[in-house]
Amino acid sequence: MKAIYKKELRSYLTSMIGYVFIAFILVLLGIYFTAINIQSAYPEIGYALSNTSFVFLIAVPVLTMRVLAEEQKNKTDQMLLTAPVSIGDIVLGKYLALLTIFCIPTAVICLYPLLLAQHGTISFAMSYTSILGFFLLGAAYISIGVFISSITESQVIAAVVSFIVLFVTYVESGIADFFPESAGGSLFAFVILAALFCLWIGSMIKNPLVTGALAVVLEAALVIVYFVRPSLLEGKIQDLLSVFDLSGHLNNFIYGIFDLTGIVYYLSVVVLCMFFTVQSLQKRRWN
Repeated sequence: MKAIYKKELRSYLTSMIGYVFIAFILVLLGIYFTAINIQSAYPEIGYALSNTSFVFLIAVPVLTMRVLAEEQKNKTDQMLLTAPVSIGDIVLGKYLALLTIFCIPTAVICLYPLLLAQHGTISFAMSYTSILGFFLLGAAYISIGVFISSITESQVIAAVVSFIVLFVTYVESGIADFFPESAGGSLFAFVILAALFCLWIGSMIKNPLVTGALAVVLEAALVIVYFVRPSLLEGKIQDLLSVFDLSGHLNNFIYGIFDLTGIVYYLSVVVLCMFFTVQSLQKRRWN
């Protein structure tokens, strides 16, 4: 893992991708920091970080699009997958290299509260809690980008799909408000999700009979629940979509709350994405 980590880190530091990622975050944060904290004399950096969080939608896909997709395109993944190292070490080494790149702008951001302290009284606990939340959000987004890069050999497709997925999680609260909280609204949403789930399963197992049977069972179960106990469906689509609200968990950190639930949530996203990435590479190895 150490050799893969060094190789990946060197590749990002000897090309423009790593520097563009770092510069993009710091430039946009610098604009908000100047407007909110310097010109308006606001003592906390949290709101500047909150307004800057949308930068991940563009910066993360650019950073992660080549991490595994390029290996597939150049056919170097065959050599990597047959190397005497576990798939988990490969994925972890690549992810830690990306996380190290992200640590560079985060370290610079840690200097901002010290700069503000030279001109007034600030809450260091609140400021650094906000920075922690910003870092965890970025780490979760990067893990999603790594997973998406593992399922395609096209860097462009990896970047576009990563942007779409991150954008959906960013505007999740607005999407949830689009659906009514009634049982009928939840039924409609779950029927669509069940159909998409069955299509995904069908693309993996290549068995139309099993896929069709699964679709019938799921759709029938939803209809039965709707007519027998509709209260079970009320507001459930909002509850389901809230699971994917990554940026929403940043708010507590911005307000200076050391949110253990948020920390566990972000770490769970990272672990799950790393697990899915390993499974994706394992499937390719056996194929």
